[in-house]
Amino acid sequence: MSRLKAIREQKNLTQEELSEKSKISVRTIQRIESGTEPKGHTLRTLAQTLEIEESLLLQEEIIISQENNEVTTETAEEPETINYSLVKMINLSSLLFVVVPPLNILAPFLLMFIMKQRNSLTKQIISLQMFWTAMAHIVFMLGIFLKLGKEFTLILMILIVLSNVFMILRNAAEIDRKKKLYFKLRFSML
Repeated sequence: MSRLKAIREQKNLTQEELSEKSKISVRTIQRIESGTEPKGHTLRTLAQTLEIEESLLLQEEIIISQENNEVTTETAEEPETINYSLVKMINLSSLLFVVVPPLNILAPFLLMFIMKQRNSLTKQIISLQMFWTAMAHIVFMLGIFLKLGKEFTLILMILIVLSNVFMILRNAAEIDRKKKLYFKLRFSML
C-alpha cells in the first residue's frame, strides 16, 4: 500500500476530499499514491493537510496499527546493530587521551572501525570529541590572550580537561541507563 494512501485512509479521507483540503489536484494525489514521490510544495502541503511529519510521506513502508489507530513507519534499510557495552568502551577510550586532544578523537574513531560499531551513537561520540577539541583550543587561546597570569592559564587548562572528563563519564552513565547520550550535538561531524 502506498504511504499517502495508507495515511489518507487512516484519516478517513477520499482522494477528492484530500484534494479539496490541500488544494492539490486529484490527479497529483493519484500519481503519488501509485508510486511517485512527492517533493517540495506538494510534500509540505500534504504533510500539513494530513497533520503529519513530511518524513512519513517519504518512508519505505507504512504500517497502520488497528488497536490504537496510529500510523508508524518502517524503512527498508537494515536496522543499526548497536552493542551498548562496546559503544560505552568506545566512549571511555577518550578518557585515556583526554590531555592529548587529537588522540581523544583518534582512539574512539579507530575503535569504531575495529569493533564494527559504525552507528549513530559512536559517530555522535566522535563528533562531540571533535567539537570539544575545537572549543577547548579556542577557550585556551582566549585565556592566553587575556594575559591573566600563569596560574590562571593552569587553572583554565585543568577546567578544560575536567569538562571533557565529565562529559565522557556522564555519557557513559547515560549509555548504561537509557541507551543514549546525555551530551550530544544536533549535527554530526562525520
